[in-house]
Amino acid sequence: MEYPTQECIETDVLIIGCGIAGGTAALQLAEAGVGVTLVTRAKESNDTNTYQAQGGIVYQGEDDSPELLAEDITRAGAGLCDARAVKLLAERGPSLVREILIDKVGVAFDRAADQSFSLALEGGHSVPRVLHATDATGRAIEMALLQRLSDHTNIRLLTGHTAVNLLTPAHHSRNRLSIYAPLSCLGAYLLDQETGRVIRCLAKCTVLATGGLGQLFLRTTNPSGSRGDGMAMAYRAGARVINAEFVQFHPTTFDHPKAPPFLISEAVRGEGARLVNADGEPFMQKYAPEWKDLAPRDIVARGMHHEMLAQDVSHVYLDLASYILTERIHEHFPNIYQTCLAYGIDITRDLVPVVPGAHYSCGGVRVDEWGQSTVSNLYAVGEVACTGVHGANRLASTSLLEGLVWGYQSADHILSRIANRTTPNADDIPPWQETGTAPPDPALISQDMYTIKHIMWNYVGLVRSTSRLHWALRKLRHLETDIEQFYQVSRLTDGVIGLRNAARVAIIITGAAWENKDSVGCHYRE
Repeated sequence: MEYPTQECIETDVLIIGCGIAGGTAALQLAEAGVGVTLVTRAKESNDTNTYQAQGGIVYQGEDDSPELLAEDITRAGAGLCDARAVKLLAERGPSLVREILIDKVGVAFDRAADQSFSLALEGGHSVPRVLHATDATGRAIEMALLQRLSDHTNIRLLTGHTAVNLLTPAHHSRNRLSIYAPLSCLGAYLLDQETGRVIRCLAKCTVLATGGLGQLFLRTTNPSGSRGDGMAMAYRAGARVINAEFVQFHPTTFDHPKAPPFLISEAVRGEGARLVNADGEPFMQKYAPEWKDLAPRDIVARGMHHEMLAQDVSHVYLDLASYILTERIHEHFPNIYQTCLAYGIDITRDLVPVVPGAHYSCGGVRVDEWGQSTVSNLYAVGEVACTGVHGANRLASTSLLEGLVWGYQSADHILSRIANRTTPNADDIPPWQETGTAPPDPALISQDMYTIKHIMWNYVGLVRSTSRLHWALRKLRHLETDIEQFYQVSRLTDGVIGLRNAARVAIIITGAAWENKDSVGCHYRE
């Protein structure tokens, strides 16, 4: 068979995703002299979950220790955390924050009057140990990292490129006998959104750092690209995916009819704000007497859910004005203040309407302490991965730290082995073969995504049941069949790719929730 001429990129390491995990891996590799191709589907490289993160990153507090941090992580994770992964995070995390984020890239974290770091207390933590950059910590980290990455000659950054599929000999090699070999990854097919051309990117090692999947739900704190692309691609390539039922819902998403979902940081409650009903009465003491408003997120979110059902209302409120000085609100939460004010809510005077929103996936592509998946030469870091740190529920402000640690770990592992790995032969992998030419109808894509979001929100959301999960699986499987047919006949676009991935990941999550009969962590069954 003859294949049309098509561009092929060869690189040492392909990294898909530009957040803290992918950015850290890219920086460590590039500084060691390794050629990196860094890819994002977004038009702007800072359009990441990391950039959106208002909350902080775990550091080390006074009278703190790795053992105490590990205890807090394990308690929040309902005891289902991988002890080795937790130990690694607790022991290596704070030192890597210092070495990479503070000393190397110069993130300007908040400091006290004596120039010591200002450490916040957040839900589930025993001591104040969380670093912040006002209420835009992720933005500060992302911009500092991108500045270093953009200046590096060993990094090629491709924006507006969507990964279509991971390249594996078992699925794509011209030699059909490769199907008998152990699973391995050779790179990815990448769609150039501007030209519509699909490029082969061949790499010695591939790192998935694609972020989360919050956009599968009706309400979410995640940016538009968080639709589970990495999990879907890894699943199709044969990688093991675990703990997918554990989707964490952030308790406090700004609820306004004219506003997009907007996260109200955990740090607000850490400063003393309380969740209240319409009469201004706090209620979390009924659901978590020990922690009240600083309980782990699944407990807070379910407390809100029960309160809304009891009051027959669509949201509850966050009260900052009664508990935090106005000056401190302006000092610590300027972005939250400005965003809410744009929609007529003055957080120094008014109650802030909030609802839970899909926030973080605790499960994902199973990886070891080096970020290695079960597919050779394929790594996964950040939210797309399941390191085992989070167990059944994530402790506040550990996500950025996990991305940093496993971004570093994956780079370290690649550096120790890449000299012995050869770039795949381009002749072994055929160019992309377009199966459909029909222009995809954006209205159909939008409607199908809307259907997925409603199914996941209503039946696989904060509170699940056997009947809801059964109904969701049946509907999602039927929908995926239609979407796959649509994918096969349509011209490839970012929207078509995302819809296909979203349908597959929705089924993965729902299937995992169906299999797990126990209510634990952020998986709650009636």
